Amino acid sequence: MSLAFCGNDNASAYNISAGVLRNVCFVDALNLVPHVFLLFITFPILFIGWGSQSSKVQIHHNTWLHFPGHNLRWILTFTLLFVHVCEIAEGIVSDTQMKSRHLHLFLPAIMGFVAATVSIVYYHNIETSNFPKLLLALFVYWIMAFVTKTIKLVRYCQDGVPFSQLRFCITGIMVILYGLLMAVEINVIRVRRYVFFMNPQKVKPPEDLQDLGVRFLQPFVNLLSKATYWWMNTLIISAHKKPVDLKAIGKLPIAMRALTNYICLKEAYEEQKKKVEDQPNRSPSIWLAMYSAFGRPILLSSTFRYLADLLGFAGPLCISGIVQGFQNTTNNTNNTEKVKDPSNSYLSSEEFLRNVYVLAVLLFLALILQRTFLQASYYVTTETGINLRGALLAMIYNKILRLSTSNLSMGEMTLGQINNLVAIETNQLMWFLFLCPNLWAMPVQIIMGVILLYNLLGVSALVGAAVIVLLAPIQYFIATKLAEAQKSTLDYSTERLKKTNEILKGIKLLKLYAWEHIFCTSVEETRMKELTSLKTFALHTSLSIFMNAAIPIAAVLATFVTYAYTNEKPLQPAQAFASLSLFHILVTPLFLLSTVVRFAVKAIVSVQKLNEFLLSDEIGDDSWRGGDSSVSYESCKKHTGLHTKAINRRQPLRYQLEGYEQPARKQTRPMEIDDVAIKVVTNGYFSWGSGLATLSNINIRIPTGQMTMIVGQVGCGKSSLLLAILGEMQTLEGKVHWSNVNETEPSFEASRSRNRYSVAYAAQKPWLLNATVEENIIFGSPFNKQRYKAVTDACSLQPDIDLLPFGDQTEIGERGINLSGGQRQRICVARALYQNTNIVFLDDPFSALDIHLSDHLMQEGILKFLQEDKRTLVLVTHKLQYLPHADWIIAMKDGMVLREGTLKDIQNKDVELYEHWKTLMNRQDQELEKDMEADQTTLERKTLRRAMYPRESKSQLEDEDEEEEEEEDEDDNMSTVMRLRTKMPWKTCWRYLTSGGFFLLFLMIFSKLLKHSVIVAIDYWLATWTSMDNTNEARNAEDDKTYHVAVFSILSGAGIVLCLITSLTVEWMGLTAAKNLHHNLLNKIILGPIRFFDMTPLGLILNRFSADTNIIDQHIPPTLESLTRSTLLCLSAIGMISYATPWFLVALVPLGIAFYFIQKYFRVASKDLQELDDSTQLPLLCHFSETAEGLTTIRAFGHEARFKQRMLELTDTNNIAYLFLSAANRWLEVRTDYLGACIVLTAAVTSITEGPNSGFVGLGLLYALTITNYLNWVVRNLADLEVQMGAVKKVHSFLNMESENYEGCLDPSQVPKDWPQEGEIKIENLCVRYENNLKPVLKHVKAYIKPGQKVGICGRTGSGKSSLSLAFFRMVDIFDGRIVIDGIDISKLPLHTLRSRLSIILQDPILFSGSIRFNLDPECKCTDDRLWEALEIAQLKNMVKSLPGGLDAMVTEGGENFSVGQRQLFCLARAFVRKSSILIMDEATASIDMATENILQKVVMTAFSDRTVVTIAHRVHTILTADVVIVMKRGNILEYDTPENLLSQEDGIFASFVRADM
Repeated sequence: MSLAFCGNDNASAYNISAGVLRNVCFVDALNLVPHVFLLFITFPILFIGWGSQSSKVQIHHNTWLHFPGHNLRWILTFTLLFVHVCEIAEGIVSDTQMKSRHLHLFLPAIMGFVAATVSIVYYHNIETSNFPKLLLALFVYWIMAFVTKTIKLVRYCQDGVPFSQLRFCITGIMVILYGLLMAVEINVIRVRRYVFFMNPQKVKPPEDLQDLGVRFLQPFVNLLSKATYWWMNTLIISAHKKPVDLKAIGKLPIAMRALTNYICLKEAYEEQKKKVEDQPNRSPSIWLAMYSAFGRPILLSSTFRYLADLLGFAGPLCISGIVQGFQNTTNNTNNTEKVKDPSNSYLSSEEFLRNVYVLAVLLFLALILQRTFLQASYYVTTETGINLRGALLAMIYNKILRLSTSNLSMGEMTLGQINNLVAIETNQLMWFLFLCPNLWAMPVQIIMGVILLYNLLGVSALVGAAVIVLLAPIQYFIATKLAEAQKSTLDYSTERLKKTNEILKGIKLLKLYAWEHIFCTSVEETRMKELTSLKTFALHTSLSIFMNAAIPIAAVLATFVTYAYTNEKPLQPAQAFASLSLFHILVTPLFLLSTVVRFAVKAIVSVQKLNEFLLSDEIGDDSWRGGDSSVSYESCKKHTGLHTKAINRRQPLRYQLEGYEQPARKQTRPMEIDDVAIKVVTNGYFSWGSGLATLSNINIRIPTGQMTMIVGQVGCGKSSLLLAILGEMQTLEGKVHWSNVNETEPSFEASRSRNRYSVAYAAQKPWLLNATVEENIIFGSPFNKQRYKAVTDACSLQPDIDLLPFGDQTEIGERGINLSGGQRQRICVARALYQNTNIVFLDDPFSALDIHLSDHLMQEGILKFLQEDKRTLVLVTHKLQYLPHADWIIAMKDGMVLREGTLKDIQNKDVELYEHWKTLMNRQDQELEKDMEADQTTLERKTLRRAMYPRESKSQLEDEDEEEEEEEDEDDNMSTVMRLRTKMPWKTCWRYLTSGGFFLLFLMIFSKLLKHSVIVAIDYWLATWTSMDNTNEARNAEDDKTYHVAVFSILSGAGIVLCLITSLTVEWMGLTAAKNLHHNLLNKIILGPIRFFDMTPLGLILNRFSADTNIIDQHIPPTLESLTRSTLLCLSAIGMISYATPWFLVALVPLGIAFYFIQKYFRVASKDLQELDDSTQLPLLCHFSETAEGLTTIRAFGHEARFKQRMLELTDTNNIAYLFLSAANRWLEVRTDYLGACIVLTAAVTSITEGPNSGFVGLGLLYALTITNYLNWVVRNLADLEVQMGAVKKVHSFLNMESENYEGCLDPSQVPKDWPQEGEIKIENLCVRYENNLKPVLKHVKAYIKPGQKVGICGRTGSGKSSLSLAFFRMVDIFDGRIVIDGIDISKLPLHTLRSRLSIILQDPILFSGSIRFNLDPECKCTDDRLWEALEIAQLKNMVKSLPGGLDAMVTEGGENFSVGQRQLFCLARAFVRKSSILIMDEATASIDMATENILQKVVMTAFSDRTVVTIAHRVHTILTADVVIVMKRGNILEYDTPENLLSQEDGIFASFVRADM
């Protein structure tokens, strides 16, 4: 058949007698002209002009612009392309009905398609390079195309072509589109004036793009890139080469920053406040404020959602059409169709839509569009949710900075509540926003679905729909139960963590006393409770999964059985498969609805809490301190646990007296006395918000540049006075005047050397930031090396700083290294001294310091450093010996000022008070002498050093943990690392699966496979049933029907049962695995060597028990379930399609390759982004709790702005990470959805051409449609599983640890019951090391201790004293020599026996939470009398008797409700309860005062007179009464003799020790 443009079966084709334009063929040819013109003009420009740039696609940010009408142009062009596709299709379909080829029917349309594509590429390139003059070519093209199409349209009108003809419609639409595009082009000329105007408009790109730090380009790229997330490619591909870090994701665009959104929300909220001002009982609505601030994007997202949902129904309709058409073509093959007359070659729309191939292409396009809209809707809600969260966080933070102090101290607003607001409530609202378009989209979707079903199947459809609707409430019920179960699980796991934490803190003691198993069982008990509630959780989860899978099967079964028995006509494949597909669509919204409703309820609660918080009392705004510069009064603040003593806690105040809100006007300030910095005049009455004055009748003055001391008893209101001056308290009456301390105004502006109204304030309870030591001291001031050094010396911080691993760059605070109280206090004082402020307030800075430090601080810091600077100092103190240094003294009593004046004044006027002070001073001096011996600081430093020494090895341990696999291949180049980053941790997965037991694993795999086979069988049966009925007419149709229905019902029933079984087995397996992993981990850790605990930070071990165990308990099983389900669904679908049409497999190869690469790249990037999101969340939460803690300090310093700035930065960092994570998820979903659409297209085309019968065509399409839903779940779950398997890997890294060797050569029964009876110890040639790769700490030590001897061991730090004591318990590795006790070599004994027969008192007293009885005798072996006797010996009997419950009185965690000395005495009692003939005291007196120490000494001499006591001495004088003294140095014994003999050697080491100690 020869080709001709106008076809060669029509003689009149080239006849133009009726005029040129009357010829159809000529008009079609004319339509080619504009397209060819465009191609000729643009191709050279594209290839020459952009040769340089098209090669590097990444055009530098700052040349990006959007011409006006940018989005409209893209939308119009896409519509144009779609219409062109219809035109091409129409032409080809018309052409197939002709005798010969008529190229003019489709060739111009194809050229038009190419031209339209070129036009948008060309436009994009012009836009990115901002060169608008070249747009003229497009302008000319639109005009030409418009004209030629109009000619064609006019020609059709003249011919009287009816409107129902498709070609007429298409031409009409094209004219409109070209017209609109022309209008867009004219608009660009109008706005940019690039031609026909004298002065073209100069335009700069948006601010964000000029900043190269902004990497989040979604708001700036063109529409196509927006819809497909094309701009993410660079990030996701680069993640393969190197991990994504914060630098790679840059900063947030301005519109999404927390500040922008905060201003937006704040304004909306203020408006709501104005509305309800006159109605006192109504509170402003946060909902309306959120709606007015963020309503538009939510509406946009909902629109996208509706479009996507409506397009979703194209799937079932197209399936029905295709199957119907396929059926008709197979039935009509015999009667051939009439060939149409060429002159009348018009198709009507209906005929066009009956063509199966057209339907296949339409289905493909509808799917692509639906998925694009759906992802766009998700993205918009995510972005809005993130913006909302940023705004809410900023609102909460600003409110925290203005919270009134009494709120926090009176317990109306606890830190916990604030942390919950930040961590939970804001996230609840964000999640609600993510899900809220579902709330109004779902009902529409359900109603549409039911209507379509009714059209397909009639009444029987309603039966199926009823099944779904009736089962939905059960879903909701299960969802609420799930939430409850989760809560109770959380409670148990908190309790378990508390116990685990105690075990880990006291592990040394537990091992030395051989009590591990007792505590271990207590944790296991809690764990069992936790597992029980996890079981209910798992049961409900699996029920919910089961419902989700079983509801559609049940609905389909009900529908088809009803249909078969109520309708005369047999079920057609078209009906069957379209309705199946509709049921699949219906189930999703119903399943989601329960979740959405639950979130909506939570969101309502969250908003109530937020509103309560935002309306709570604020601090007064009186601008006293502000004076003229309105650094308003908010610049002061206070936090929870400050000087609790001085506060009158009566009733918590609900209605606070409103601080007089006055404008920050210039205040008339009395300038009477020049040298007064602060004056409280006119009888100040101040209260903590209870309405009762805590401070009354206050009239004081604080002289400038001098030191004022405030003294008085505990709780007389000293700290409250400081806070009242700072404006933290409520003023009932009176005023505080801050005089203008500085010189005249102009010079003040010029030399902002000192901030006038900020006060350097050191609170009683030290408050540190999570930052380095240096940042804590500098606190936002500029760094000055000399000043910094002077301050650290004055506070004697240098020795402490030297101990820290990174000096003053070490992180301290909650998450850093824990310092002791004294060290923290000195850092806070240093901060106050370093600040360049005129006024310094120090609230009892000496309370936690020992005497040397106090003196040093007083001399160097206060007298020298502050006085030289002529700064005004107010000092609250109990140390009266410093009174002579004071320039002005304020003595307080019961919230009133007792006396005010200099020391001389008081001496003259109030002799009584002066005498009282003198006696107190004498008493303090005596205490001084005592204190001289107990040097607290050295002790603190020692503790710090102990905490530090293992830290070096810690970092190595962490690394090993992470990079376990990298050690396998030695060459550590990039490629191997990359291979590791892309490799799924299969080994870990296998470990996890097998830890659940092989039987369960096998059961799970088997039931899964069986379930999916049954589900496939159901659909297969449906296909054969519906296709068969068409062939046999009425012959035994009844029997057939019964037979088919019976098999169908049996299969469906089996499917439903299997759904339940599989979901249960997965959860059951997950539980077993979790149980085993935790059990093994706990036992492994408890039996680990002591060295392991020294080297591994406690937090790291606790993490395994908290975060990692939680992931294993609750997250892995559902992920695993979801992953296996979606994978098997996809596989069964592919198998089914391939079975129906084998040619499909050929098309599958390229799709499979594409899928492999998408998932491979996505998994790596997703893992990194998830880690970034997690790691940026913690600092944000910490910053909030930190601010709430240090409120007073921040407000006193006037640093609110700096803290706000920091909060905004942290919020933005976290938000950008989260935004990128969700954008990456969208990137993946768009790609997998498009792949799914391609699968549908290939499946449709292959089954139409190759399909065996209409049933299988329907089946193939139905399965292809399900694939699109599940492909992205496969990848998402894979990525999640990979991250979650990290937890299993970490737990496993601990499981490979060496345990202590608990078995001995001797059987426990061979050891005498009362061994050791005598307490005779022989140490023979003992060599000890901590680990077999370390140097020995004891070298060839020989000693002999007679029974009942008292032995003292002394030596400098690190001489091996403690190692020797540990060797008795075999806590260290004895690699040579031996210790023989009462004739038995201890290395032969089982560890448990050995440790349970000796007793030890450790240096740090450790108590556990529980009763006193439990602490003394956890094994419950002893009688009460024995316990009382022990308490009496330890001088504790009276105290314990006075406690409620006596022996059963509770001990709080760590024994916090007893003083350190009492705790140490309890430890002594504990050692006595164990009737052992050998007692070892390891520096037991180091942390206690003299009095307690004397008691201890006495007890050792009397109660333990018949036992062997080995004392390791911290202070040498404690062992002067011993029988034998051993002096050690570097692991060797230097001197070994009685103390008298050693003292007589003048040059001996022991003698020098004693001299130094005196």
